[in-house]
Amino acid sequence: MRDARPPAVDPARAARLLRLATYASVAVASILIAGKLVAALLTQSVSVLASLVDSMMDVAASVINLLAVHYSLQPPDRDHRFGHGKAEPLAGLAQAAFIAGSAVFLILHAVDRLLHPQPLGDAAVGIGVQIFAIVLTAGLVVFQRHVIRQTQSTAISADALHYVTDLLSNAAIIVAIGLSVLGWPSMDSIFAIGIALYILYSAGRIAHESIQLLMDHELPPEVHVQIKQIVRAHPQVRGVHDVRTRRSGQTYFIQLHLMLDDGLPLVEAHRVGDEVEAAIKAVFLNADVLIHQDPTSEPMPQPLPG
Repeated sequence: MRDARPPAVDPARAARLLRLATYASVAVASILIAGKLVAALLTQSVSVLASLVDSMMDVAASVINLLAVHYSLQPPDRDHRFGHGKAEPLAGLAQAAFIAGSAVFLILHAVDRLLHPQPLGDAAVGIGVQIFAIVLTAGLVVFQRHVIRQTQSTAISADALHYVTDLLSNAAIIVAIGLSVLGWPSMDSIFAIGIALYILYSAGRIAHESIQLLMDHELPPEVHVQIKQIVRAHPQVRGVHDVRTRRSGQTYFIQLHLMLDDGLPLVEAHRVGDEVEAAIKAVFLNADVLIHQDPTSEPMPQPLPG
């Protein structure tokens, strides 16, 4: 899975960054559709058509992302006591489906063009539009990477991965058009198939990560180590076990058992638990922490295999 370090900003700023990233994604994809539609009509290039279809899928995926991020940021309510964070990996799965569908369409169309070749039209327009698309998409990806570093968002990560494939696709299309003009028209379709296969690979990565989050996959081992270090730093804690973690949207859910002295009064044990919880939340800013106190005389359970 992708790195799961704690988000680097407070929840309010993270929410603002997530919304800005989704708005930017929809805007960029909409602009590119207009440009690539003109280029596809003028050039009759299957590679440019492939890029146009991918941008249309980008708009659909980005709109789903926008709605999913908006929903995931809603606070817990009576029917969703753990929040709405799983809307993000659901959006990731939807994006994976869109990406895979566009890739299959591109492969079918490219194979048909290989069997029934057609001359290219205005190659200069096609190359110009692709250069414009590279510049615009690169700016979006840089901003998305910033948002991902700050929020660790699954939905934005999936969107950014999609746009990185677009950058590679646009560069490949420029090469394909150039080779077609130089006398290798079949290269247009071959490059389109290569682009589609890479898009399928990207869809698989997005789907895998989304499924892991929906299945409440544990956070990485280094996060567990960090949590245990925080807990053991408290002078009255004698040990910690049964650390369980998962992530839902921007929220980390952390459960653990504290080992405390047998004779510690309940009020004092409760105070220690509160202090440990506060220490964890100081690092994991939007964490939901559940702590159970155990006497040191109680034997610790055997750890789960693996």
